[in-house]
Amino acid sequence: MMTYEIKRQETYSRGELLLRSFFGLFYIVLPHIFLLLFVGIAAGVLQFLAFWVILFTGRYPQSWFEFQVKYMRWGVRLSARIMNLSDGYPAFGLNATDEHTTFDVEYPETLSRSSILLRGLFGWIYVLIPHGIVLGLLGYAVAIVQFIAWWAVLFTGRYPESMFNFSMMYLRWSQRVSLYMAYMTPTYPPFSGAPDEGLATNPTPTPAPEPDPAADPEPTPEPDPGPDSTEESSGTSEGFPDEEKRD
Repeated sequence: MMTYEIKRQETYSRGELLLRSFFGLFYIVLPHIFLLLFVGIAAGVLQFLAFWVILFTGRYPQSWFEFQVKYMRWGVRLSARIMNLSDGYPAFGLNATDEHTTFDVEYPETLSRSSILLRGLFGWIYVLIPHGIVLGLLGYAVAIVQFIAWWAVLFTGRYPESMFNFSMMYLRWSQRVSLYMAYMTPTYPPFSGAPDEGLATNPTPTPAPEPDPAADPEPTPEPDPGPDSTEESSGTSEGFPDEEKRD
């Protein structure tokens, strides 16, 4: 289960948009890529070692897993700014936090050894090729959407919601493929970029239906005493004085 969310802002800074577009390569991309290069080497070594550990134990070492998640989280912060999905400067470091982005992956307690072996040997055939073809075509569409959204933000200060969601769909989809090929999830990546159920959205609880008054049973009416019973009770009460007179 993966949580991948970038907060869509109500308004975006036109000044930051222009600054990122013309100088983002120098003050955002280069310093982060330089550091991520070394962190990525460590992540690659851990991924290689994790393959053998899982193959023999069926478990991904949790500390290594957390390192990989932090490494990916750093990349999410960077992608959000490069694609103009979020304002602000992405924080450096594996333990840094970001109010605009959320990324987390559920730790799998056990992993299938046979699935890991199949992934390692043939994953490029049944995972990378089909997903790569679709994601490659979507990448061209995302580039066009990003170009149009750039002008929309420049003139209106707002990122069109449909274009934002389309970019998020692409990012989630590609990230799921990366997680699967990194042996971090047992679930084959779906051909979809929709958020995982129960994580991205908080469904509004449905109120309990109000009881229908018509469905309630009507109270049983008490029997109405008839005139005979009234006279009988009256005669009985009047009978006692007559007996006293006879005595």
